[in-house]
Amino acid sequence: MRNPNCSKKKIKRFTPHGPLARIEQTITYLPLEKPTPKNTLEGCALTQRFTTTRLLSPSNKIFYFPPSPLSLAYSLPFSASPAAHHRKKKMTLFAAALTGTRSRISASLSAAASYSACASLSPLTSSISGSPPCSTAARNFHDWRSPLSHRAAIRSSTVVADRFERRFATAASRNSYEGILTPLAKPGGGEFGKYYSLPALDDPRIDRLPFSVRILLESAIRNCDEFQVTGKDVEKIIDWENSAPKQVEIPFKPARVLLQDFTGVPAVVDLACMRDAMNKLGSDSNKINPLVPVDLVIDHSVQVDVARSENAVQENMVLEFQRNKERFAFLKWGSNAFRNMLVVPPGSGIVHQVNLEYLARVVFNNGGILYPDSVVGTDSHTTMIDGLGVAGWGVGGIEAEAAMLGQPMSMVLPGVVGFKLSGKLRNGVTATDLVLTVTQMLRKHGVVGKFVEFYGEGMRELPLADRATIANMSPEYGATMGFFPVDHVALQYLKLSGRSDETVAMIESYLRANKMFVDHSQAEVERVYSSYLELNLEEVEPCIAGPKRPHDRVPLKEMKADWQSCLDSKVGFKGFAIPHESQKKVVDFTFKGEPAQIKHGDVVIAAITSCTNTSNPSVMLGAALVAKKACDLGLEVKPWIKTSLAPGSGVVTKYLEKSGLQRYLNQLGFHIVGYGCTTCIGNSGDIDEAVASAVSQNDIVAAAVLSGNRNFEGRVHPYTRANYLASPPLVVAYALAGTVDIDFDKEPIGTSKDGKKVYFKDIWPTSEEIANVVQSSVLPDMFKATYETITTENPMWNQLQVPPTSLYTWDASSTYIHDPPYFKNMTMSPPGPHPVKDAYCLLSFGDSITTDHISPAGSIHKDSPAAKYLVEHGVERKDFNSYGSRRGNDEVMARGTFANIRLVNKLLKGEVGPKTIHIPSGEKLSVFDAAMQYRADGHDTVILAGAEYGSGSSRDWAAKGPMLLGVKAVIAKSFERIHRSNLVGMGIIPLCFKSGEDSETLGLTGHERFTIHLPISAADIKPGQDVPITTDNGKSFTCTVRFDTEVELAYYNHGGILPFVIRNLISANQ
Repeated sequence: MRNPNCSKKKIKRFTPHGPLARIEQTITYLPLEKPTPKNTLEGCALTQRFTTTRLLSPSNKIFYFPPSPLSLAYSLPFSASPAAHHRKKKMTLFAAALTGTRSRISASLSAAASYSACASLSPLTSSISGSPPCSTAARNFHDWRSPLSHRAAIRSSTVVADRFERRFATAASRNSYEGILTPLAKPGGGEFGKYYSLPALDDPRIDRLPFSVRILLESAIRNCDEFQVTGKDVEKIIDWENSAPKQVEIPFKPARVLLQDFTGVPAVVDLACMRDAMNKLGSDSNKINPLVPVDLVIDHSVQVDVARSENAVQENMVLEFQRNKERFAFLKWGSNAFRNMLVVPPGSGIVHQVNLEYLARVVFNNGGILYPDSVVGTDSHTTMIDGLGVAGWGVGGIEAEAAMLGQPMSMVLPGVVGFKLSGKLRNGVTATDLVLTVTQMLRKHGVVGKFVEFYGEGMRELPLADRATIANMSPEYGATMGFFPVDHVALQYLKLSGRSDETVAMIESYLRANKMFVDHSQAEVERVYSSYLELNLEEVEPCIAGPKRPHDRVPLKEMKADWQSCLDSKVGFKGFAIPHESQKKVVDFTFKGEPAQIKHGDVVIAAITSCTNTSNPSVMLGAALVAKKACDLGLEVKPWIKTSLAPGSGVVTKYLEKSGLQRYLNQLGFHIVGYGCTTCIGNSGDIDEAVASAVSQNDIVAAAVLSGNRNFEGRVHPYTRANYLASPPLVVAYALAGTVDIDFDKEPIGTSKDGKKVYFKDIWPTSEEIANVVQSSVLPDMFKATYETITTENPMWNQLQVPPTSLYTWDASSTYIHDPPYFKNMTMSPPGPHPVKDAYCLLSFGDSITTDHISPAGSIHKDSPAAKYLVEHGVERKDFNSYGSRRGNDEVMARGTFANIRLVNKLLKGEVGPKTIHIPSGEKLSVFDAAMQYRADGHDTVILAGAEYGSGSSRDWAAKGPMLLGVKAVIAKSFERIHRSNLVGMGIIPLCFKSGEDSETLGLTGHERFTIHLPISAADIKPGQDVPITTDNGKSFTCTVRFDTEVELAYYNHGGILPFVIRNLISANQ
């Protein structure tokens, strides 16, 4: 019976576009009355206004949209019965209460939920009959007087929510923007397909949007179901100029997901584990399946065990399979067990170069619907693809897994920095010099969390490979993306890399039609950016970066003076604090029976490595030309320098061989060692024992020079304290010089075979020389031949046998693949926030703690907790392999968290290493042992940190590891974007000190016990709210909680993103 005290007001309006003929809104006012036990709306204390929107399509199907920040849609069939129709409208309101978990609805809705708990739910096509409230169900909800919001009350009765959602929560079946679906005609007749036309919206604001934002807009329009993506989200993006400064939240659904094996193995482990969890909770485990294309390239497992050898590739491949056979078999199982997943075998290339040359679509044609390619990847350098006009960036493994499963990514609508390029690079200046200059400029400008979009007349002749180099290093300059819109240069590259003429024609036609193409011959409409930078390319000069950070650029002409300054300066990013009297020390040692010497600054590793540069033919062939000139003059590289060349794809080998230049690289020791990430990620292999002893026993600051993108301390090799990023030609030059302590303008790099001094200028090729070799040696057929058989050409991969099962059979004795504990004892009820009371400080850090410091990476030290675990499980030291190769085993990874030998923990009073102080006992322990002692005693822990906590590679283990150690919160001055998101994804609270404050200014020693006064209900937590923190010694301060979006709050409430996804999938499919 209708409540006589309820009033209704009906408004009719018309939709401006799409298939919906009319919109009706019904506004219901609930009465203001004193609640009584017999009242059907028990607990209704305030007048409430609810708007139910129903959309009448031409077919008379009615879609009801209850109020919800996520716009959850409920599709209820029309019933001619007025009574049934009214009851269905009422249930729509209940749906809003039960599923609008982000909105802060007042306590009167708790009553409606209590009523719904006792309602009799008949099949969807029948009416819903009410029954008197039952006291048992009512007790599941808090009393109406409770200060807890309705959201908390609803969460406390998941049974009610599940019953209701199973019956009624289905998304609207039509896209709200179908009216702008437009055919794209082929030049010769017919059509390529249909696309969601941005010009058809006829909104002048779109013309002013940056190209990178237009990709977000198109995605929102194409996925606008008023469920995961709403019309309000579309409007936020269209109004980017006004909404971006407000840090508004939008959903984004990438077109595909990209993985490499270090991060891909734990992702597939998690998917396998999620299937088990679904199975245990009585649901269909096959619901855990990628819904978008997933490409996984195995490139992170090859190590430089063998170098300076003609057989290095094969020997390293054999060792790679010996160490990783179990991991590789697991990935091959995953490629068969999961739909929509492509696995590229080992020895094929580096993931980002393979993505650039082969995997990137630029424009998708999916079932006749055209849309821009976009990708998120579990490697921070996924941004390399931005150079080709594909929007891509790195995310944590857990975020990527959610994207695979169809969940939209929640992101803050970013500001966009417009970076104008003018002029042209001078003769002899490389793309590496350019990217190091850009990196320094953008770090200084401040672009964390922003897009950077390049434009200007300097783009006209900037090669695609140079653009990819700049885009690759987006993580180093802090941006989410470094984006280059598609223009004629990009189209030329697509043809060069073997894409068909028809595909390129489709890409150009689509992008031109949808206003996403840059035509340099036409006057452009002025676009708006959040801020602006400009660089004249003619001002770029040769440079390197180091010795410990990629944005510490050093002009080549200043290198000798800078090195001297580093020796003099106190220990830090630009200092080693070597006493003046020791700086010229020379150490004698014996190398393979011959006398040798080493001193500070001498190069012991010279590596042409990393997709940043190996994807660029100009710098690769430039390095080969340097080698040729050096060999012609009779120069040699000292035999104890570990030289290596690891191309990013087989294409590089083909054009080096065609040019006839590979033999000169071989002559200097730069033999090809494998196809994958090597020295750049710490897979540099051992240096000769004699060299290692000379360095370690005499405290020599030895150097590595590599063409990589990361040079953080402890990453490249344990014995190279100075690590410099340089172009491939400069890597060869420094290998020839044998030291970084040199002024190339004034000092010779060697002596020719006729006894003359040879200077840098004598071996450096001109830009014209390089361009001529590139023109004659890099051909489309090379790309086609390389990628035609990329998944079948590795015989060792082909021989791997895997079971054809959908559920993985876990081997309890495996030290590579282990069933993780994430879903142990999981139920359908979210656990809610975890109180943090009297927590101890596990670690106290300064600034710039990277994921290399946090996440297990590189070799496993013989005295580490992880080594002890492996020995206990029968693994010999020679078979330890790297941490990266064991990312599928949580037992190893938890023990390797914070195991970096260069870790600086303030609790240790200056001592460097992977130790900490167990505060209650005062005992110095490994971080793992201390964490386990805290856990055994029932104590939570927190971490104190400085600025840029978690910078570096997007490693999910940098969040999973601390979670397994029992860390409940990280309190820092600032966080790197991906790492902060990963912490939330694993249920760890990220907190930021207030501006001007940190542990030093607040007088925090790390010996305090911390209580974080976060509300006990997630319903009462707001993104970015202030949270008081108190200590046991009377100190108090306020931090900002870095849950940046409402969706992140939901993840935290569920104990992490993966439990959230599982519960949602089960609810949606029951």
